[in-house]
Amino acid sequence: MVPSARSGEPVTPGIRYDGEKAGAVADGSGSAAGSDAAGGSAPRGRWPRRTVTAVDLTLKAPIATVSALFDRRPFIDGWFEVDGLRLHYEEYGTGPKILVFLHGILLDTQMNRRLASDLVAAGNRVVLLDLPGHGQSDKPRHASAHRIDSYAHYVVALLDHLEVDQAIIGGVSLGANVSLQVAAQAPERVRGLLIEMPVLEWAVPGAALVFLPMLLGVHYAAPVVRAVAWLARRIPRTRIGPLDSFVTTLSLDPEESAAVLHGMLTGPITPTYEERHEMTVPALVIGHKIDFIHPFTDADHLSRQLPNARLVVARSIIELRVAPERLTSQIAGFLDEVWDHSPFHVISRPRALPSEA
Repeated sequence: MVPSARSGEPVTPGIRYDGEKAGAVADGSGSAAGSDAAGGSAPRGRWPRRTVTAVDLTLKAPIATVSALFDRRPFIDGWFEVDGLRLHYEEYGTGPKILVFLHGILLDTQMNRRLASDLVAAGNRVVLLDLPGHGQSDKPRHASAHRIDSYAHYVVALLDHLEVDQAIIGGVSLGANVSLQVAAQAPERVRGLLIEMPVLEWAVPGAALVFLPMLLGVHYAAPVVRAVAWLARRIPRTRIGPLDSFVTTLSLDPEESAAVLHGMLTGPITPTYEERHEMTVPALVIGHKIDFIHPFTDADHLSRQLPNARLVVARSIIELRVAPERLTSQIAGFLDEVWDHSPFHVISRPRALPSEA
């Protein structure tokens, strides 16, 4: 490992930072390289892509669990443009087994970096997308850009940009609903679905109790929200993805947050009951029994509505982010089944796997 030109972070040998061009530069072995500089030329037909290396910690028990929370795997940091918006994504690994995974509302790619790293170690390629209004993507301040069906359109545009015919599409919370909408809008592009904590009919009361006060707050307490955002932008990043994602949420301008929340209210939240019954691709649905915004009933009902779905019960809302080994194993097995053309076995009701009881 040698220090990078940006901040002294360790980088993988063979990756060059030239400090002048903002784009991926191929070395003799075909490895991607990049720099941090603004401007410069980009590969023809693509936005600049730079290689980012997260913290590399080699620690032993008893603090191995803590060290595993830190981002540690290099990824390609890329952008593309659709409908006048410049959108950001992170790409982990290579190969044809592609999972596009989406974040929750007002969060970003950082929350799913560990999942991406773990699935790459299992032989997959993972792409994390910042939806408009989130993370490093553009943040339009009109609600139409933040409808669920608009977000699904941007996911398909990402597949076009990556020149990918089919991918497994998945996400958590908002990302789960967007994934279902992608399957409704462009079923030919979806190889399978990975749905974590969907927000469907049973979530309406809880979502109203949470998001309506948030929307009122960013409207009528904008000066306070801006002060919080100003402070949040000055908090050093920890390299713990979910924590940094939450801090990034606090740093949003109130008008940006309001546009996202308005968008959730101006369009379809989820495909219709009939559309869900027509989604025949393999699906893995993850739910848990604690959070009233993501009630287990929604996950359970969805697993029964999708003709080829399996339900896995998480022990808590944070299990996949803090202690993910059990769930990651289930997810990796599902991805292998889908890509290797193995028969996808739907568990007879109740559909929760025995190990999750």
